[in-house]
Amino acid sequence: MSEQRIIRFMRIRTPMAILSLLVVIAGLVAMVTKGLNLGLDFTGGTTAEINYVQPVDQEAVRLALEKNGFADVVVQHVGSATDVILRMPPQKGHETNMSADILAAANFDPANPATIKQVESVGSQVGGEMYQNSLLAIGLSLFLMMIYVAFRFRMKFAVGAVVSLLHDVLFTVGAFAIFGFPFDLTVLAAVLALIGYSLNDTIVIFDRIRENFRKLRKADPIEIVNISLTETLRRTIMTVMTVLVVVVALLWLGGPALKWFSVAMLIGLFAGTYSSIYIATNYALMMGLDKDDFVVQPKVVEEGEELL
Repeated sequence: MSEQRIIRFMRIRTPMAILSLLVVIAGLVAMVTKGLNLGLDFTGGTTAEINYVQPVDQEAVRLALEKNGFADVVVQHVGSATDVILRMPPQKGHETNMSADILAAANFDPANPATIKQVESVGSQVGGEMYQNSLLAIGLSLFLMMIYVAFRFRMKFAVGAVVSLLHDVLFTVGAFAIFGFPFDLTVLAAVLALIGYSLNDTIVIFDRIRENFRKLRKADPIEIVNISLTETLRRTIMTVMTVLVVVVALLWLGGPALKWFSVAMLIGLFAGTYSSIYIATNYALMMGLDKDDFVVQPKVVEEGEELL
């Protein structure tokens, strides 16, 4: 690759590292002060799917439920204007006859009767256990990723990859805390998917760096990293655009059920692409990455020792 075609990514690695640190700190502060807007999957509550004969207004359904003693109800259309889904936290006074009470409140218009298709309730204890298991799943996945990268490359790369993945998780979850977006199991699924996506992108870059360290013996580490990032840039852009098309389609056509999954994927897609360049590789450089990590040194034969 000619000198003119190399993009000097690492020229701004220090400002990018500072920016990343500030963004992560802002997300952590939001998580501590505001907390996550946890969905019913984690806090407990009730969801119900209701079908009407004719199209129904969401606000009319919500007001009818509030008049019958249901508080903090979220009403959304699902698929069509005649189907709605209700989400609500635990409701005092309705624990024993939840389905019957919801149906009675939903039938506010005799000309447009309602039928309940499904009612699901999650207890607060179960939701708390799911939240703890979610944190455990994220932590375990990061640990296993570090073992995999350490086995395939070097520990410098392994720790850099985990720091990069942790950045992606904190960036995405922090954004949800800052803006107050609902955080439920679909968002958790997006975070776990992003860990796999980001690691794949990082592995491709690491593999090219290892290859160039073995080919370009006289180049310094920063130059080799810049060359490797430039060579993989086209592949990175094509991958990002392909995933972006799918995520935008999910956001546009997936309806309320996939809305926050798609939002998490969009945020994480940006974070994962950025961190593969300015977090994972930058950390390896900070830890003293050099050719000795990849080039096999010839064995020194002592005097009198036979060379096998």
